[in-house]
Amino acid sequence: MYIIAGLGNPTKEYEGTRHNVGFDVIDRLSERYNIDVTMEKHRALIGKGMIAGQKVILVKPQTYMNLSGESIRSVIDYYKVDPEKELIVIYDDISLGVGQLRIRAKGSAGGHNGIKNIIAHLGGQVFPRIKVGVGEKPPKYDLADYVLGHFSKAEQELMSEGYDNAVKVVELIVSDQISEAMNEYNRKKKDE
Repeated sequence: MYIIAGLGNPTKEYEGTRHNVGFDVIDRLSERYNIDVTMEKHRALIGKGMIAGQKVILVKPQTYMNLSGESIRSVIDYYKVDPEKELIVIYDDISLGVGQLRIRAKGSAGGHNGIKNIIAHLGGQVFPRIKVGVGEKPPKYDLADYVLGHFSKAEQELMSEGYDNAVKVVELIVSDQISEAMNEYNRKKKDE
């Protein structure tokens, strides 16, 4: 079984913001695999289903970004999964171009407070993750204002493609092909 957690902030005001791309990928997975993500448990919205022949739990923590680890820890404990192999976390990354992906099997928080909190609650940095690029913060912009801002029309098209690619990456990871996912999607930047 895999726990697939997309990070974001609850409430309407954050919908469609850069910081909520994890939620947006979960929504894509929900649509594609017909998994209803509306059950309220573990301080999250969750949905159970199948992806690529594997049982999955889709998770949208409702704790706000900086406390994502509280919700994810609760889900992991309840379903007794190994976070090093059976947890996938999807979140925004300002060091990647809009819609670009970077897949990692482990790593530091890289300044991302949601990931920092997950690492603190899991007691380790080893868990698969999909970073979804939201573009670099323009100079003189406040970081919080930037990540809580919305995408332009042109950026929305790139993000839509990024979300579709993130769905493909999830399919590969749950099929035990994280290396293939990294080979395919981590190199995209050089191609352009």
